[in-house]
Amino acid sequence: MKKFSKILWIWIAGLTVSSCTKMLDLTPVSQISNSSFWKTESDAKGATAGMYAHLRTQAINNLFLWGEARSDAMGPGLIAPVFQNWYLNILTPDNSESIFSGASTDWLGLYTVIHDCNLILNYVPGISFASQDDKNKVLAQAYAMRAYTYFVLVRTWGDVPLVTDPVTNLKNIQIPRAAVSDVFKQIKGDIDQAVTLFPDNSFPTGRYTWSQPAVNALKADVYLWTGKMLGGGSADFTTALTACNEVQNAAVTLLPNFADVFNYNNEGNQEMLFEIRRTYAEDNESSIYAWMYIIPPFIPTNTDTATINAIGVPGGAPYMSPSVKSVNEFTADDTRKMVSLTEIDTYDQSNNKTYLTSVVAKFNGIVLSGVRYFINDYIVYRYADVLLMKAEAENALGTDPSAEINLVRQRAYGTNYSSHVFVSGAADQNDLAILDERYKELMFEGKRWWDLIRFGQAFDQVPSLMGMGTNNNLLLFPINTNTLSLNAALTQNPGY
Repeated sequence: MKKFSKILWIWIAGLTVSSCTKMLDLTPVSQISNSSFWKTESDAKGATAGMYAHLRTQAINNLFLWGEARSDAMGPGLIAPVFQNWYLNILTPDNSESIFSGASTDWLGLYTVIHDCNLILNYVPGISFASQDDKNKVLAQAYAMRAYTYFVLVRTWGDVPLVTDPVTNLKNIQIPRAAVSDVFKQIKGDIDQAVTLFPDNSFPTGRYTWSQPAVNALKADVYLWTGKMLGGGSADFTTALTACNEVQNAAVTLLPNFADVFNYNNEGNQEMLFEIRRTYAEDNESSIYAWMYIIPPFIPTNTDTATINAIGVPGGAPYMSPSVKSVNEFTADDTRKMVSLTEIDTYDQSNNKTYLTSVVAKFNGIVLSGVRYFINDYIVYRYADVLLMKAEAENALGTDPSAEINLVRQRAYGTNYSSHVFVSGAADQNDLAILDERYKELMFEGKRWWDLIRFGQAFDQVPSLMGMGTNNNLLLFPINTNTLSLNAALTQNPGY
């Protein structure tokens, strides 16, 4: 891949210079300024590729940490508890236990993405394109990306600074936090713009950029959140349901075999709506999933051959592992278990089994020349997620969610499906069943923490939070110490 360099102003808590960022299919340009850059269609498309490259940086570690590491899905690994602040829910403003630069409570990288979006939305309308549809697609992607990025921010930190214009003057850097309601108003407006600007309901090749179906998945996600968390009620649930129906009109399907969904050589398949592209050719930095795998010193000699074969080439390090609850979440006939995780047991001389640990198998990358590289695409939305969001919206509106739940279960249980048919019951019990199905279907995909909050179950299902239901401040993350020090207009979240 070629390299694309630019000097850009990044606001929020200070001024940062970003350069020499790997992009997607760009011609090298050095030290691009606003006055010399925003002239041609190629400039616009280059900036759009840069926007995705900055999102990719967040997908290496942070999107998973923010969306799942604090949930009941994760627990200690066999090595020193590097990530204990996350799964024990004892985050601090500096989160100094982490030895990984990307594993932080810092939101600056997300604002880098937003700054890219703001530049595109500010300058691209003045650029001539050979095709108006192509121009609209660039703008639609920027609106979609800004909506998604603010959605990550607002669910993670609550009130956050809200800026929709490029910042080119230091006096604008000191920006206070905007109310959650105002952030969601912006998110919904951006989504509406994106949906309108995409010329049709088709997917780009590879499904590695935003599209109208992907934005509709985001729309459903957003409106389910505001329907439950901000009192949006039936109106928001109806919007979410309509968005899910729109996704179903696109070229999407559940792949027959669950394992094929995550096969490194099958990425960008028809179940995907939007995934963040990572390849060995672009960068071989291992993602967060490397720290949920295992290396030879920790593989027991008294385990079985099937487990050794399932682990294959070791790699990474077991700093964090699937929780025991995650291991036990699956029945023996659920095909999702072996795809999602590898359970490691030991056996004594009498062949008595003892559970030791488990590793995340879903995103164990690719092996090249005997080395494992954890460089899977990061899945933002896929069709099974949309089906379960549709079930959630239907249940909230008082209609039967069985059809969508059972589509997901049919694939999961195969010939044993008849023993797992879902039958609708009371609305609150249906909600718990949907949450549980999302746990099994989307395990380790960066969804669980936010699901628990949206369903109101964080204090009931996360061991480290049980009995602490009066401390709703714990559902938000602390604002990073460095961020606070650079922006005097910010205030810390309560409790930190």
